[in-house]
Amino acid sequence: MMEIIKLSASRRQESGKGPSNRLRRTGNIPAICYGKGLEAFPVAVSPKALLEVLKSAHGKNSVIELAVEGGDKLTVMVRDYGYHPISRELVHADFLQVKLDQPVDVEIPVRCVGKSKGVAGGGILQQIFRTLPIRCLPEKIPAVVEIDISELDLGDTVKAGAVPLPEGVKTRLPEDQTVVVVAVPEKGEEGAAAAPGAPGAPAAAAAGAKGAAPAAKAAAPAAGAKAAAPAAKAAAPAKDAKKK
Repeated sequence: MMEIIKLSASRRQESGKGPSNRLRRTGNIPAICYGKGLEAFPVAVSPKALLEVLKSAHGKNSVIELAVEGGDKLTVMVRDYGYHPISRELVHADFLQVKLDQPVDVEIPVRCVGKSKGVAGGGILQQIFRTLPIRCLPEKIPAVVEIDISELDLGDTVKAGAVPLPEGVKTRLPEDQTVVVVAVPEKGEEGAAAAPGAPGAPAAAAAGAKGAAPAAKAAAPAAGAKAAAPAAKAAAPAKDAKKK
């Protein structure tokens, strides 16, 4: 069962860009708490303490006991957070109130373990989902889901319904949705030669260019002859005029 992390917060009396910047200069960052049946209210938290939560095993999916100064303790999860684009320091956070006896929807990382027989035989491991959408009670959220791919051969797949999950944890994907597959590599050597930019295509283009060159040279006199004919006709009246 997940360990609940404790975090302290203080209420903010002011909101807006100016007060938020002043708050950051004191070593805290602005945050907001909200939830079903809970009216949103602003708080301030330590970015260092929050960063420790985000770096923990469950990361953003950690369950937090937020002790608000002068108020009640709230059970929350990090709904959102943001970094400064240059300093990469935390600048704000959102906390969503949750109930320990009510399921939540989260996404957890998926990790493939073992060496696939199919990959050893030339197959390509394709992990379709890097995270898995699940639903469970907050304290039952797993840190990661591991899929053993050792027995996967060429063409084998792991469907969402076959992903090993702890008791009480359900995936929100359709059971027949592919999560991992060992794909059979496409041959495609024959068609590659004819494809633009493929090996052999430059040589074919060069050969075509060489064959086209003599034709172009042969066509040049003909073109010149056609161009000269109108000029000759135009010159004829001029000669007759001189004779007269």
